[in-house]
Amino acid sequence: MYLGHFGLHEHPFDLTPDTDYYYGNPSHQEAMNMMMVALRDDTGFIKVTGEVGTGKTLLCRKLVNELGTGFHVAYLPNPPLTPQELYLDVIRDLGLKEPVSTSLHEMLKLITDKLLRSAVEGNRVVIVLDEAQDIPDETMEALRLLTNLETEKTILLHVVLFGQPELDRRLAQESLRQLRQRIVFSDKLTPLDLDAVHGYLQHRATVGGYGGNGDFPLFSAQAVRLLYKRSGGIPRLINILAHKALMLAYGKGSERVKWSHVRGAILDTEGVSGRFAFGWPVFSLGILSLLSVVIIALLRSGGGG
Repeated sequence: MYLGHFGLHEHPFDLTPDTDYYYGNPSHQEAMNMMMVALRDDTGFIKVTGEVGTGKTLLCRKLVNELGTGFHVAYLPNPPLTPQELYLDVIRDLGLKEPVSTSLHEMLKLITDKLLRSAVEGNRVVIVLDEAQDIPDETMEALRLLTNLETEKTILLHVVLFGQPELDRRLAQESLRQLRQRIVFSDKLTPLDLDAVHGYLQHRATVGGYGGNGDFPLFSAQAVRLLYKRSGGIPRLINILAHKALMLAYGKGSERVKWSHVRGAILDTEGVSGRFAFGWPVFSLGILSLLSVVIIALLRSGGGG
């Protein structure tokens, strides 16, 4: 809708975790550096936690992409699996032939043979699990059993757990103490600060095709401050508000996003609209503004025929 108006070739604030838009703010880059060092240093379990919307999945995919040569990676984005499903997904991701039987013993032997071959070849095997707070207890135990496979000199399997803070509470259970004790490195993603929000917006706009320079950023300084204040520095909320603010700026014919456009986006977004919403008439202004943008766009697109 607004791409041509701002000189963009794609929407820069989509919620899809596209690694082309990865922004290495200090918190995320620190976690990335920690994981890369730990995986090259024969560390068994690594844990990264963060609140909803802080960019865990994007960081997870960035890690998988960055590992490259010398690593065989099994990426499991949907972890509510039974032990059998876990082992079978690992077998598939490692490029192994699926077993005729789904017995844990046979699948464990297949994985063990792969780990031993990889060690001889000088390669490392890594299992990366997103949303790890949802892994059932019995599957957690099956995962721990996999990491028992090691030689006298080297660990054969590395596991990286990405999860919400609930993962820490899960691991605090007495029944999972053996797995908890195997976590050598951990990190916690934090929200962006004001400077990082400014850099994040500018980075994503540039990747999306925006050609403005630093003297004329797509978002005004006042807009950035309001975005930071009401999103709490959470990337997902920033994306939602930024996308809506761009729609409003386009509808008003503005060449950049201003404070008023961000305010309208806030009014139209559940969870962040409370401070401005003094009753239905005020709250409705955000919805009406967005509807007007859609109507204007439809009129423009139909103007030629």
